[in-house]
Amino acid sequence: MDKFVINGGKKLNGSVNVSGAKNATLALLPASLLANGISEFRNTPKLNDVFTMLKLLKQLGAGYTFENGIVTLDTTLVDNFTAPYEHVKKMRASVYVLGPLLARYGEARVSLPGGCAWGPRPVNLHLEGLKRLGAEINLEDGYIIAKSKRLNGGKINFDIPSVGATGNIMMAACLAKGETIINNAAMEPEITNLARYLISMGAKIEGLNSSILHIQGVDFLNPANIDTIPDRIEAGTLLIAGAITKGKVNLTNVDIRHMYSLCEKLEATGVKLSYNSNSVTIDATDSELNSVDVITGPFPGYPTDMQAQWIVYMSVCNGTATITDTIYRDRFTHVPELTRLGADITVKDNSAIVKGTNKLRGAKVMSTDLRASASLVLGGLAAEGTTEVLRIYHLDRGYEGLESKLGQLGASIERVAGSEY
Repeated sequence: MDKFVINGGKKLNGSVNVSGAKNATLALLPASLLANGISEFRNTPKLNDVFTMLKLLKQLGAGYTFENGIVTLDTTLVDNFTAPYEHVKKMRASVYVLGPLLARYGEARVSLPGGCAWGPRPVNLHLEGLKRLGAEINLEDGYIIAKSKRLNGGKINFDIPSVGATGNIMMAACLAKGETIINNAAMEPEITNLARYLISMGAKIEGLNSSILHIQGVDFLNPANIDTIPDRIEAGTLLIAGAITKGKVNLTNVDIRHMYSLCEKLEATGVKLSYNSNSVTIDATDSELNSVDVITGPFPGYPTDMQAQWIVYMSVCNGTATITDTIYRDRFTHVPELTRLGADITVKDNSAIVKGTNKLRGAKVMSTDLRASASLVLGGLAAEGTTEVLRIYHLDRGYEGLESKLGQLGASIERVAGSEY
């Protein structure tokens, strides 16, 4: 397994380009199943999760090429409607094939995500929503078995604004008979990107950027092309990299409208931000960094995927900050590893209380998940001495060439291959 070796304490300076959004891509690619023919997805990031999705679509019968950030998908020969555990266990977003397969082909057999049945990070919102559209759904041998001659429009009321369930139901509803209304729909930019792609295919969707979606079903959709939005989580991670090292970093290929909540919090810590429609610059070179509390929430609130990065940033700021995660209440596996770097963090229920410290010190730490990996890299950039971040395969799921981008900004970071650490 590869690891990162980071020699910390260097101020980051320079400019880098942000990649396309992982979470948008993972919804866009399976949406191509709703039409027969060739679709093109531009600004696609080269990530392990993207390759997992492409392998799954290939197993279903789709053909693809992936060159220069452009994925070309051909769904003409799709004839298999099973998403096996070997793919779904690697990535929960594989469940996105459920709605399109059911809507277009009338059947789908999709493995339950690993370790998940009807629990706290649920697929039940997806399933209950599809049932409301007339699907017959059973669970057999760890698989979701879904069937329907043709789905019918219905009214879906989500208890929570689930991004995955909103995307799955929206895709399915596009080919349902009649109107579907989704109340308390997720408003994340990735959902809007998906909706715009579906509309370009011929779908009739109203209510974009709102919590109520109206979808009028059509008889068929056509292939279409789309530009994937910039990755707001990658952008946010790089901004914090600039702040935590007290550097000056410019990011291009960003959509600042997707990042207002983070930018507001960053400015409150004392850094300077300047931006336009597609770039942002953070300047922390002369800043006195102060602690700021954060409560995560659905968009347009502060994203849970930036919670771990904020915790490590607060560990080098003046004062004490409380970070509360209302989305995933137990998402704090990065905390014990950050304490190995000298961070002072106490977890209580779904909150982390972080006391700022004068400095972090390099150590060997281990990644536990994607965003936890990013927080450890940030900690290593700020720490004195050498930090080794193990199990960075987690990070490769969601950050395209992160070590290369940080290196462009002046970080001393090296990927080291090996099997024993």
